[in-house]
Amino acid sequence: MQFKFKKHQKVIILVDPNPEYVEYDPDLKKEVPIKKGSTGEINMILPNGKYHVKITDKKGNTIAFAPFDEEELGAVE
Repeated sequence: MQFKFKKHQKVIILVDPNPEYVEYDPDLKKEVPIKKGSTGEINMILPNGKYHVKITDKKGNTIAFAPFDEEELGAVE
């Protein structure tokens, strides 16, 4: 199986994530809503072919983790 993205590759989220599967960083003081257009990096490739993405803010701080399909992500140049 070939994958479009590699581990630690920077990506942009093209859809709003399913809130049921979003895991917020426990160190956050308040939960920041994750929307399409957010950036992150591939944390790992899951056995079902989805990508586990570490979602970051503009400063590079980790906000949350969430699974995404390949079609729901775009590469950051």
